[in-house]
Amino acid sequence: SAPRACEKVPRACQWGSMTTISLIVPCYNEREGLPRLLAALEETRQRLGSAYDCELVFVGDGSTDGTSELLEEACSRTDGARVIHHGRNRGLGAALRTGFGQARGELIATVDSDCTYDPRELAQMVRTLEQGADIVVASPYHPAGGVLGVPGYRRLLSRNLSRLYRWVTGSQVYTYTSLFRLYRAEAVRALRFQSDGFLAMAEILVDAFLQGFRVVEYPTRLAVRQWGESKAVILRLIRDHIGFLAWLMWKKAWGRER
Repeated sequence: SAPRACEKVPRACQWGSMTTISLIVPCYNEREGLPRLLAALEETRQRLGSAYDCELVFVGDGSTDGTSELLEEACSRTDGARVIHHGRNRGLGAALRTGFGQARGELIATVDSDCTYDPRELAQMVRTLEQGADIVVASPYHPAGGVLGVPGYRRLLSRNLSRLYRWVTGSQVYTYTSLFRLYRAEAVRALRFQSDGFLAMAEILVDAFLQGFRVVEYPTRLAVRQWGESKAVILRLIRDHIGFLAWLMWKKAWGRER
């Protein structure tokens, strides 16, 4: 069977007096929600406190509504913040590769630009990581998590996909599709994923399991977005996940035959 997430030996953090946390925030046509996002990120930095040096890495993923320009203006007034631009929209997975390549921190967080997950919970996720995890996943589908206002078809899709991923990988993780996560930098450097789109989130987690990294869920709440439209195309997502799951099942069966 596939390696389980707990196979790596837990270890306590041994960081110095000042740890750098890189917050990677992919942004595509989020102009309307930027004021709330920027305010939440500033409060997040305050909650992390003086023990952490927090850098903000925005990836402007080819927005056409002025998002990137507004981010440039905001970053010019904010210490430790910068924008990396894509000339065209390349997708979430591509934005993460760009952000990972630019991050300087010992810890790396990926944060939703629409605040459907509350970025201010990052301080609690850091404490979870300190207990010995390599990756902390914000998990609304954990039994202690929850969703608020999310359409029923999306909840059904996410829960069923999670069941399939648990079955194929042998892991006990309940949420595979959330962007809001916290990683140790050494885990990010080791992980590999192919998708330029939303499938990248599941690919990253599966690769983490296969490499034996310790993944811990942080139960939280997922809320419906308050402005704009979701960038996910549901039929394409279903097709991508089914294809990836089929490949994992084939790989698992082929390994057993050998």
